[in-house]
Amino acid sequence: MSRGESTGRCVVWVGRPSVEEHFGLIRAGWRTLVADPARLDTSLPECGDTAIAVVDLRASAQAAVRVLQELRDSHPGLAWIGLTGHRTPANDPSIQHVLPQAFELIDGASSLQALRQALQRVPADGIPVLDDDQPSVMTGNSPAIRALSQNIRKFAPVELPLLITGETGTGKEMAARALHQLSGRRDRPFAAINCGALPANLVQSELFGHERGSFTGATSRRIGHFESADGGTVFLDEIGDLPLDAQTNLLRVLQEGTIERIGSCQSIKVNVRVLAATHVDLEKAVAQGRFREDLFYRLNVLRLRMPPLRERNGDIELLAQYFLDAFRESYGTRARAFSTAARKAMNAFAWPGNVRELMNRVQRAAVIADDALITPDDLELNADVPGLDRDSLGSARTSAEREAIVDCLRASAFNISECARRLRVSRVTVYRLCKKHQLALDQLR
Repeated sequence: MSRGESTGRCVVWVGRPSVEEHFGLIRAGWRTLVADPARLDTSLPECGDTAIAVVDLRASAQAAVRVLQELRDSHPGLAWIGLTGHRTPANDPSIQHVLPQAFELIDGASSLQALRQALQRVPADGIPVLDDDQPSVMTGNSPAIRALSQNIRKFAPVELPLLITGETGTGKEMAARALHQLSGRRDRPFAAINCGALPANLVQSELFGHERGSFTGATSRRIGHFESADGGTVFLDEIGDLPLDAQTNLLRVLQEGTIERIGSCQSIKVNVRVLAATHVDLEKAVAQGRFREDLFYRLNVLRLRMPPLRERNGDIELLAQYFLDAFRESYGTRARAFSTAARKAMNAFAWPGNVRELMNRVQRAAVIADDALITPDDLELNADVPGLDRDSLGSARTSAEREAIVDCLRASAFNISECARRLRVSRVTVYRLCKKHQLALDQLR
């Protein structure tokens, strides 16, 4: 059974599919409906709440985008795939401004198989697919996590270096994996390297490789992470811990796309996208001479901020239940849910270790809990726990909510309908949030 059949989702083709395309998807098990922009008297198809749009931009692109906007108004959060071709307007703002919002863009001249594979990659909830064996830190409905998900989709297809910032435990590596999986490099290697865990005398060898006999103990040639990941993505976690000499070689990779193994004078071309992450202030590290300024500017082309858990208003209970359910599937514990007191304690706690700390506490509580409901004592949370500061917690959440609303308004060019669609709320809610945070739309524009 295909994924289309198993999930009950349908494809809405915006445009005029060829006979091969239309019946090819039907034969693959996808219920396929057509919304032809050329037929103005045709209403939008009744596709339910589990639809995926395929938007044909190869001809009549402006009309196809108009129909797409109507579909997205009636189906907030609709995932869509764009088919492009040589006739797709290259400079039309009405077309270009929606392209970064696509789940994927496919060359319309490519095979039907490519489209079918892209449809199977679209997650049901519109959130990037991560490793199935690991609970997703991006589970949630808060404005902060919705803005993060939007930015991941926007940055994933762009072949530029990206810097991920955020406190420890916020899920920076998971975000990097999502960026890789949503990019055109998804079928190539993903190399995750913790720079802080590399021995100082082996950093260069680990990253760039070495030749036999280049130093004591080098009994054979070694291929480094950058060369092994050719065509894919290299994720450098804790980039601030990278020694200065390795920073120089990393700069060469970013500027010239070449590496040199230790003990060799031959340059090797590598094609990798570099994602870097840090929980320290790199600007301060630059000022203190601990990080190269030119490397910082090279890495900081795109920037993704991971929100701390205390700013993700409403997500804590969802994440906790998610972690508990995942743990129960593996170990069959007695605990099934959280008591009212436990939920209150979790929402009141400041979570200095963020999502990682929450997951660890939930798993430990699931093991020691005597009943079906986990208590605050099982979580080792109570009113006297260090880190509990309700006033500062409320202030942080309010600040994060305001920042997320402003960012979304700017990203949607202050179009209230578009902002509501991106946040998956009603227009009334957007106006209410603007009033709550004293945001004057006219002045912001």
